[in-house]
Formats: sequence, C-alpha cells, structure tokens
Amino acid sequence: MNKKIFFKLFTSILFFIFLNSFSSFSVAWGDPQIVSKITSAFESIKDWLLKIATPAAAVAVGSGVFMKKFSFGDEEKIRTGKKLIKGSLFSYAFILAIDLILSAIKSLIA
Repeated sequence: MNKKIFFKLFTSILFFIFLNSFSSFSVAWGDPQIVSKITSAFESIKDWLLKIATPAAAVAVGSGVFMKKFSFGDEEKIRTGKKLIKGSLFSYAFILAIDLILSAIKSLIA
C-alpha cells in the first residue's frame, strides 16, 4: 500500500513539474540571474583570450623567425623555427575561427 501511495505522489510531482516547464508564466521569467552572470563571465573570458592571442602569436612567430635566421645552418634549429611559426599561426587561426563560429551561432539564436 505504501508503494502505491509513493508511486502516485511521485508521478503527480513529476507531472506538475512537466506542466510547469511549459507554462507561459515560467517562460516569461527569462534567464535566471546566475545564468546571465555566467554568460557575462564567459563573454569577458572570451574577450580577454582574444586580446591576449594576438600578441602571443606575434611573439611566437617572431621567435620562430629569429630562430631560423640565427640558426647558422643548424638543421634542427631551422626545423624547430618552422614548427614554431606554423604552430603559432595555426593556433591563432583556430582561435579566430572559433570566435567567428560562436558569433555566427549567437546571431542565429538571438
């Protein structure tokens, strides 16, 4: 008997939660405050990463160029310089592409 009462109570609570999620009253509330805070935090982190990525890529490319220039014929240093240049340019392009994709998704959603 207790299992039947528990099952009916449990299903009625789930049914109430399900109906409440589709009501117009719950939709009119908008985003909770914590969601907007988290969203703004991620936006500021993204902006900070984009501001840091450009000088970091420039320093990495410059280091690779100087490594190639002052290798004095050492094949290992030339290879390392080329890898550094390619890796930093690829990473910077990847960061910019992710920013572009996120902006496109955000414009489609909003």
